[in-house]
Amino acid sequence: MSERDFAARLAAVGAQVESSLDGLLGAGALDGEHVRPARLLAAMRYAALDGGKRLRPFLFVESARLFGADGPGLLRAACAVEMIHCYSLVHDDLPAMDNDDLRRGKPTTHKAFDEATAILAGDSLLTYAFDMMADPDTHPDPAVRCDLALGLARASGLGGMAGGQMLDLDAESAGEPLDQASIIRLQAMKTGALLRFSAEGGAIFAQAAAEERAALASYGRALGAAFQIADDILDAEGDEAAMGKRVAKDADRNKGTLVAILGLEAARTRRDALVEEAAAALARFGDRAATLVAAARFTAARSS
Repeated sequence: MSERDFAARLAAVGAQVESSLDGLLGAGALDGEHVRPARLLAAMRYAALDGGKRLRPFLFVESARLFGADGPGLLRAACAVEMIHCYSLVHDDLPAMDNDDLRRGKPTTHKAFDEATAILAGDSLLTYAFDMMADPDTHPDPAVRCDLALGLARASGLGGMAGGQMLDLDAESAGEPLDQASIIRLQAMKTGALLRFSAEGGAIFAQAAAEERAALASYGRALGAAFQIADDILDAEGDEAAMGKRVAKDADRNKGTLVAILGLEAARTRRDALVEEAAAALARFGDRAATLVAAARFTAARSS
């Protein structure tokens, strides 16, 4: 698949996700809800709409399509993954965490609104994600919905993304820098876990066989590791205008990264090897997996 074709496909899925999110974050209350407070809803929409490459929902959608699944329910499940990602950005940007003022080229949610509203917006996106996964409109099979909710919880919670953020905060105040193994574990949790689930989740949604699901999980695991190294490289040498957020913050906060330990060239070599590992995990699917292979290569080549 050419870079141009991949970019078009990524944009097309991104537009579908954007439209679905726009509808899900409407003012009308759902059954069981009382009312959707206008300011809270505005903050959720600010955090979730008009931004990002939508890589995580893209991986979810394309992994499911690999097995023939499609439709509005698939987009709802993909939106749940994106809500988790967006909530994590809102909370990570808070003064108590990374204390960032810029995200996706615009003020962070707590700057555009206030800290309390940003916390509640993140909380609401997080819980809404599991609302989506549990809703029969997302998938008719309750066992599939349970598997999706469980996988998303494990990827985003204590032993996944949230736990990885805690390890990251601990590392900033540690007396000694993290070793390579500790950095790899931290990154596999903070960034990699949700990317891995994004790929495996599509296979769960499509009710793929166990070995096929395992192949997508291996793919997602390698892609997630490559993505984080690429992100660290961009932080070290990227352009703030292109990135849409502050750069060089890893060095400023003495964060442990593989770039800091290995150096830029060795980090690039490791990133590229992980991309090839991701592609190899999909070899069993042949040309059917061309889009997902292109997604892995995109993680290394991206400039933002």
